[in-house]
Amino acid sequence: MAVLKPVRLGVNVDHVATVRNARGGTHPDPVRAAVLASAAGADGITAHLREDRRHIRDADMERLKAGIDLPLNFEMAATQEMVDIACRVRPNACCLVPERREERTTEGGLDAAGQRLELAPRIARLKAAGIRVSLFIAADAAQIAAAAELGADIVELHTGAWCDASTEGRHEEAEAEFARLKAGARQAATLGLEVHAGHGLDYATAERIAAFPEIVELNIGHFLIGEAIFVGLDQAIDRMRAAIAAGRAAIGDGAAA
Repeated sequence: MAVLKPVRLGVNVDHVATVRNARGGTHPDPVRAAVLASAAGADGITAHLREDRRHIRDADMERLKAGIDLPLNFEMAATQEMVDIACRVRPNACCLVPERREERTTEGGLDAAGQRLELAPRIARLKAAGIRVSLFIAADAAQIAAAAELGADIVELHTGAWCDASTEGRHEEAEAEFARLKAGARQAATLGLEVHAGHGLDYATAERIAAFPEIVELNIGHFLIGEAIFVGLDQAIDRMRAAIAAGRAAIGDGAAA
């Protein structure tokens, strides 16, 4: 088997901004968190500019683009407003996600198959601006095929259902979701899509999914920011990188079979 590259770790700094916004003012600063994450070994920074600006703000995106040397992954709804902002900020990549005001966090994958007419021109505009386009979707065959047909560069597989079932001890459901993710990763790679994954990952689940040879990048935010309260962001990232490396090393032992 050919030696696989290490899985990249993208650190999402949204919830640093959540803490800041709970009280107002400028502290804690998500840009400072991004700089610390870079120093600790992150490979990229992710931030989600929501329609309601509940955590990351417009100025944060500008400051992140100017203040870090790592690739910036701009999570956003597939709206005209967000496309306009992205084309101005010029991040390395945009990850298009579904968004509802009443949800606490992103609750499901984007319906790429059902929203082709809306998505196609917005994806085309982002790509014309030199921005890589990722679609945050469920590990569903129709959604993955639609992502490829729409010209996306990347799919980020939604791992939330698997992570929830795993941590809550619903073992049969967790294994079924894991099998779906494995099949989805294989399908996406076969279609020429770069495969990322994220949502709800912790040390154990990140280690296990890193054993998928198709996975190139994991994007993790809430868990790392929560762990940073207790051990510091640098130690949380260091431990996460070790877990991901252990999962990658397990490929040769057949762990992802």
